[in-house]
Amino acid sequence: MSFITFEGGEGSGKSTQVKLLADVLGAAGKAPLVTREPGGTPNAEAIRKLLVAGDHEAFDPVAETLLFYAARVEHVQKIIRPALEKNRTVLCDRFTDSTLVYQGVGKQLGEAHIRMLHQLTLGNFAPDLTIIFDIDPALGLSRTKARAGGETRFEEMEMAFHRAIRAGFLAIAGREPQRCVMLDAAQDKDALHRQVLDTVRNRLG
Repeated sequence: MSFITFEGGEGSGKSTQVKLLADVLGAAGKAPLVTREPGGTPNAEAIRKLLVAGDHEAFDPVAETLLFYAARVEHVQKIIRPALEKNRTVLCDRFTDSTLVYQGVGKQLGEAHIRMLHQLTLGNFAPDLTIIFDIDPALGLSRTKARAGGETRFEEMEMAFHRAIRAGFLAIAGREPQRCVMLDAAQDKDALHRQVLDTVRNRLG
């Protein structure tokens, strides 16, 4: 069993890559659990509705971060940990790194405060592998305009915010190469999928 998280800026294609990997693992009889953040449980999905839609200035950064962690604790304790204890592979679309980058860097709350909150609520719980999909923010946002849906709260932030997000993910990948692999998300989805498969095989067997 492994806990694999998928991270990246808006329009990086990570949600598509989660599904493609899940299909391969499912065909191999691995039956992965596919989930997302914020979300995964009824309570966490209710919090998601507050966080991903509406005015991008609706919350103070501290309040916003606490909401993300309320959803995360619920998600980990009720969904992720039980699945891992049953030796299932868990594929999660976003996790702690998104909070570190979006709230810690983009909204300037500071990564140290978020790491303290994580330690307080979840201890040392962390993914076995994190795949970060790197994309130029202008290209990523152009992709998001083509998709339907109302989850646009962060997409509506100014370009400087999205550039900070990209830099934040690059910094995490540089600091934690043992956990993180960064892939070029500007390439087509099939080529990217092959790189995801190679990464999972090489890192986790």
